[in-house]
Amino acid sequence: MRPLFVGPLTVDSLKVPIRDLPARLRGTVIVQLSDFHYDGERLSETLLADAIATIPTLNPDLVVFTGDFITDEPEPIYDLAARLSPIAKSFPTYAILGNHDNYWPMARGIVTAALTDSNINVLWNQIAYPLGDDLALVGLADYYTADYTPTVLDQLPKSLPRIVLSHNPYTAKQMLPWRVDLQLSGHTHGGQIVLPGIGSVAQHWFRFRKRLPAIIRKSGIPYVSDQCASVFDQWQWALGLHQVGQNLLYVNRGLGTYAPGRLFCNPEITVITLV
Repeated sequence: MRPLFVGPLTVDSLKVPIRDLPARLRGTVIVQLSDFHYDGERLSETLLADAIATIPTLNPDLVVFTGDFITDEPEPIYDLAARLSPIAKSFPTYAILGNHDNYWPMARGIVTAALTDSNINVLWNQIAYPLGDDLALVGLADYYTADYTPTVLDQLPKSLPRIVLSHNPYTAKQMLPWRVDLQLSGHTHGGQIVLPGIGSVAQHWFRFRKRLPAIIRKSGIPYVSDQCASVFDQWQWALGLHQVGQNLLYVNRGLGTYAPGRLFCNPEITVITLV
């Protein structure tokens, strides 16, 4: 994607209150990146280099990647994992997989192995404690796989603070019965086109699409069909911080880009300070 249609990398910072957060973890910094789509087309080498160079300057206590490292064929993961390896050697680094990481046959195993070999810990319905046993990090399988289950949260005592990595923000609806102090997601690319004073074009478009006759929605027309809408339908959660029931959800805009490109929806690194 040409930079003209992508925009410069931005660093978005926010403070997130965590109930029962131990005093020693107050001020903990988590850096999130998402949706690389590293395939030679949807992420420029310059943008990737800028993102990797920026991470150490943010002094993170933890780095998390929330899925979609590749787009289709898995081979690009080897180069991407090598590029990310210095980060993982310098900071505790954890990852989950997205729908594209599972799309191509055998992709899940290839992507997981490449990341693991580069010291990036991949969670698949697993719980880790990178900052100590008084704060859990939960990584879920991708929503579109048969393995996806939020019941892994049943393994945690209700009094224990936890952060959940889940690629698809829609899973915030499934996790309403559980305590989720902060869910970190990607998947939407922020809607890619966001107009000042209007918001995400995707959000408005899909609201309009639902009013179309069924015969049109089932026609297979791009951006109109039900198949396209199945990618995501909670566009009010396309980017930023949201209260979902008693839980908090943050959706990163990602680094990679699809056609027609980005407009007022710059690629993002998120810096989250726990308070």
